[in-house]
Amino acid sequence: MSEPSTITDPADPRLGDYTGLTDVELRRRREPAEGLFIAEGEKVIRRALSAGYRMRSMLLTPKWLDVMADVIAEADAPVHVVEPALAEAVTGYHVHRGALASMERKPLPDAATLLAGSRRVAVLEGLVDHTNLGAIFRSAAALGMDAVLLSPDCADPLYRRAVKVSMGAVFAVPYARLDPWPAALDTVRDTGFTLLALTPADSAVDLASLAPQRLPKTALMLGAEGDGLTGPAISAADHPVRIPMAHGIDSLNVGAAAAVAFYAVTTP
Repeated sequence: MSEPSTITDPADPRLGDYTGLTDVELRRRREPAEGLFIAEGEKVIRRALSAGYRMRSMLLTPKWLDVMADVIAEADAPVHVVEPALAEAVTGYHVHRGALASMERKPLPDAATLLAGSRRVAVLEGLVDHTNLGAIFRSAAALGMDAVLLSPDCADPLYRRAVKVSMGAVFAVPYARLDPWPAALDTVRDTGFTLLALTPADSAVDLASLAPQRLPKTALMLGAEGDGLTGPAISAADHPVRIPMAHGIDSLNVGAAAAVAFYAVTTP
């Protein structure tokens, strides 16, 4: 058990993992380089621990000591207690959930390993919005997708905002990077997957018409909000597919579109 220690100085080096959490560029560079990520909120911290991530430290405001007592009892990492104002001074925002944990990252599996044990995967290109990325992971977990493959320029699924929006689902769905892009899509096809590129283009076929749930292996490709999949990515797919729209709506938010498509490819 770690004995919680109270910290009153925002410059205390023990709080170093939590500094400047709102500086996206800084954290995006720093966290992977240092092998850490931040879990925010009781449920997310518990899910990270349940998924086997090792805690580096935990940062709590006093009222969360009782709520997290069982986690503290099992922790082999330091537990720092700070007042809410000090937490805000360190992190850069009001930590209304009152509980943060710095966790150690795990090595990413390679794409071939994930593909070997999967039947339904999502392939994401250029997803740089952490909110959309987190929403897609949550839908992927809820709707039974086996894995997520990311182009090299996709955002970090373990960035705090993505983890928070996914409610910890990023810990439940394995993911890997596909590199080089889009040449690595050939690896997906060579493993037996049918590549379906989701696009609002009129030339695309209705996703349901392909009966994707009956395909032996399906890789559903989605692009960034607004721009969608690039031309080379669509050209590398076996079929461009679309979700039929009504009332003159041309497309859905990528997070919503992903949920609809995941249901279509996983439901018997």
